[in-house]
Formats: sequence, C-alpha cells, structure tokens
Amino acid sequence: MDARFPAIAEQLLLIERELRVQGWWDEASPSPEALSSVEPFSVDTLDFHQWLQWIFLVRMKHILEQDLPLPNASGILEMAEMVYADRPLESLGLRNALKKFDQLIADAR
Repeated sequence: MDARFPAIAEQLLLIERELRVQGWWDEASPSPEALSSVEPFSVDTLDFHQWLQWIFLVRMKHILEQDLPLPNASGILEMAEMVYADRPLESLGLRNALKKFDQLIADAR
C-alpha cells in the first residue's frame, strides 16, 4: 500500500464535505450518457462539482480500496480556480482541499 493512502483518503472526505457544505452535492446521479463523457473533467456534460462527486471521488475511492497505483500527476486545483473564479470566498474550502490533494499526488515525484 502506498504510504500516502491514509492522507489521500482523508482529503477525499474533506472534498466531499466541502461539496456538501456548499450545497454542491447532488442526491441523484447524472445520466449514464453524462457520466460517459470523454472530455477532460466531463466539461461537455457535467458541472465541475458533479464531475468531482460522480467521477473523481468514485475513481479515487476505487483506487484506494483496490490498492491500485495512484495517478502520476493531478491538476484539479487549476480547474477549480477557473470554475470558481467568480466565487473565491465560497469555494475557498474546496479549493484548499483540492490543493492538498494535488500536493499529496505530487509528493511521489
């Protein structure tokens, strides 16, 4: 098991918490078509918070549960900064959690 797994698991919980706190957590899943987008961050079918909830968190939890290799890089904070440029205070907690996630992934290099 990668030594970063516990810290990454904690960050995933913090990301989920921030999505819930801000009201960006959806109870109903998007359609299978929306979830099958091949575009980065599913920008053509999902809002960024939906991508975080239904794609990113699900994939990362699967990686941790199955003891699979972590990604080599992560640039999620950059996308969040673009998406939430007009809501800097509202998105601060989420952006901080994503920044820490990016740092944890980068630590392996």
